[in-house]
Amino acid sequence: MSKKGNRKKQAKFLRAFRKVHRVTGATLFIFFFVVSISGLLLGWKKNSNDYLLSKTYEGTSTDLKNWLSIDHLESNATAYFLEHISDEITPTIERIDIRKEKGTVKFIFKNYYGIQIDGATGKLLHVERRRSDFIEGVHDGSALDVYFNTSGNPVKLIYTTVMGLALLLFTITGFWLWLGPKRMRRRT
Repeated sequence: MSKKGNRKKQAKFLRAFRKVHRVTGATLFIFFFVVSISGLLLGWKKNSNDYLLSKTYEGTSTDLKNWLSIDHLESNATAYFLEHISDEITPTIERIDIRKEKGTVKFIFKNYYGIQIDGATGKLLHVERRRSDFIEGVHDGSALDVYFNTSGNPVKLIYTTVMGLALLLFTITGFWLWLGPKRMRRRT
């Protein structure tokens, strides 16, 4: 094949990559915007002066022998939820985060609230709105699974698959859009 024919083939290839890059970017613009802003916020969550993620408060003892049972602490967390957050919402615990080194147990509820309790006394240390958990749900698509009450996180799986493949496609096409013209200039 002649240099001119090879150059035309490369130019056609680059135009196709440019079109894929442009169409994908235009189609997924809002999703990339959401992922970038939410990712930025998640990166700063521990440096947000307790707005996105509250600090972990300290309990009275780090020795687990002195702690109340998880069952007892869960009962206290549920009572604190009903008293301080809402008595109209069912307090469904999503996870329990034990911070032995701080003497604290965090009860994280499905509606993006958290209760921090002293592991030894069962007393309330802090009630928090877990904005970072909501932002994480927006970032990975799981907030829609919560909203639609789906099981198995299908929205999250589809969303992360599409966004991951789009980022991979952008990386490949962007690399070739950068490298292709350099190769074409070198061959002339």
